Amino acid sequence: MTPRQIELKQRAIAWTNEMMQFELDCEMNNGLTKEQHAKVKQLIIGHGLAAINMPTEWGGAGLSVLEHAIVSEEVGKLTNALWDTMWRPANALKACTPAQREEYLLPEIRGERRDAVAITEAEAGSDPQNISTTATKDGNSYLINGEKWFVTIGDVADFILVLASVDGAPTMFIVDKDLPGVSIKRVPRYTHTFVYEHPEFVFEDVRVGADKILGQIGQGYELTRDWFVEERLMIAARTIGAAERATVLAADWARERVQFGQPIASFQLIQNMLAKNVVDISTNRVLTYQVAWEADQGMDRKLLNAKAAVIKLGASEASNRCVDNALQIFGGRGYMRENPVERLWRELRVDRIWEGTSEIQTVIIGNEIVKRGTSGLLDYAGAQVQPDPLADAPVDEDALAYAGVLTE
Repeated sequence: MTPRQIELKQRAIAWTNEMMQFELDCEMNNGLTKEQHAKVKQLIIGHGLAAINMPTEWGGAGLSVLEHAIVSEEVGKLTNALWDTMWRPANALKACTPAQREEYLLPEIRGERRDAVAITEAEAGSDPQNISTTATKDGNSYLINGEKWFVTIGDVADFILVLASVDGAPTMFIVDKDLPGVSIKRVPRYTHTFVYEHPEFVFEDVRVGADKILGQIGQGYELTRDWFVEERLMIAARTIGAAERATVLAADWARERVQFGQPIASFQLIQNMLAKNVVDISTNRVLTYQVAWEADQGMDRKLLNAKAAVIKLGASEASNRCVDNALQIFGGRGYMRENPVERLWRELRVDRIWEGTSEIQTVIIGNEIVKRGTSGLLDYAGAQVQPDPLADAPVDEDALAYAGVLTE
């Protein structure tokens, strides 16, 4: 890593370590208090980790994709999705008009506003093209009608990016949550206990002006895909960080836990689980960093979509194996909610589902192979072959003959 990347990683580690004080409270109280959220906000600002995915000219941290992944890996070690308190505006907001930027994006970069993204519906999950939410033109405005599920952070966000159909053209709208007709239908309970909720929203004749269209009419899928790609990259990084924390805790426990007269770490079955974890973590970390670096080189968007699917699939599946092994090593203690490994075990399960299931990632990869072959997936995008500095050097035929290269 470069000195800048090392310093950034150290800041992320420092913030993560301070945030661990809130984990058990968040688990036992189903969230944090207003006072705790205020403290968290100051920690984020103090460590320079606000809006890390936004350019510096708008007030963000201006991190590259690789630097973003480095931070995500460290903060992914937190339980209860406390990493999500570190606000990162949806990258779709980069399509804002100057007026939209002033009203929504810049305040969010400063931590004064928060967005949520509403795409999924009851009949539109893995296939977002099946959305039934509509935006009907009415004079100089649009009436939005529909229902959205799994709107993560929807409980605390004050505006929502809503994917709706305008006469069949998928379009993204910026919708203020306090508008008439916007309501929360219910807040389901989930396997995990996250710091924020995932409410179901209803939109009933919600009137918004044409100035609330994000990007262009019909650009909704493009903005959605770009958002998915970024999220999949960071899911890979976060889950690897989580797997590392679980593995470190399990290994430490195995060295201390004595059964049958010796630490259980001396048993080969335990060593086997830990060794497999190390392999899963190491290989997926390297691949995640590689693809993040490739993204910074300006990789083709379609290829990046496929490569993001590769690492999202690989890392999310591997991390689930790792935390399951870690919990097993802890035995009954691993099944207690006070144990971070138990929380990671529950929380990482959703990473094989949201932002595209493992099965959908497999389909994306398969389609890339069918349409464009394997070379893009298996090559290093952005890597260039450098000229051989010895290409024009004189040939030492005596040396080559001695080596058996030249024959009569």
